[in-house]
Amino acid sequence: MITDNAKSEVLALIRQHYPQIAERKLQEEIAEVGNIMQFNAGELIMDFGSYVKIVPLIISGSIKVSREDDEGNELFLYYLQPGETCSMSFTCCMMDKRSEIRTVAEEDTTLIGIPTRYMDEWMGRYPSWKNFVMTSYDKRMLELVRTIDSIAFKKMDERLMDYLEKKAEANNSRTLHATHQEIAYDLNASREAISRLLKKLENDGELELGRNRIELF
Repeated sequence: MITDNAKSEVLALIRQHYPQIAERKLQEEIAEVGNIMQFNAGELIMDFGSYVKIVPLIISGSIKVSREDDEGNELFLYYLQPGETCSMSFTCCMMDKRSEIRTVAEEDTTLIGIPTRYMDEWMGRYPSWKNFVMTSYDKRMLELVRTIDSIAFKKMDERLMDYLEKKAEANNSRTLHATHQEIAYDLNASREAISRLLKKLENDGELELGRNRIELF
């Protein structure tokens, strides 16, 4: 059972981080059913093939979203940041589908988890919720198009720099902590290729390499 203090905290967080969810009654409903959830950096939030139980409203931190092909190869798609939600979870919960993405906390993350059974009902009752959902779909679609364009048209060194810049933005830091193997896994590339390109970028003055550390200039 959600306590009155917890409801008040959720309500305050919604008003602070999601002003686009405008109707007071909707804010109060979210406070009634939403749970504040915390995940440590690197912690799995949702895995491939699982049923979606909640829709996340991200308060702090960031979440990495990735996709897996039929052969088990993983590909980084995009990051979710405060003020955003995972539009893929809307699709899965409304169609009762298993998840086709994996979400992992990129850094320590706090979110409000809303049970999926309220999604469809709120779409019909609250214009601001419908607009929020549609805007989220539009933003994620643009992200996916950019990912496809990157794979189809960009060289690996350009894809690598795009990835590093997005990671820096998600972590709000130009100092990145990641192994070459982790980066290779996200980009579906070999570790040797990533190490070679990182060294080239360092020689070109784009970054500085350390032990499991990359400093972007």
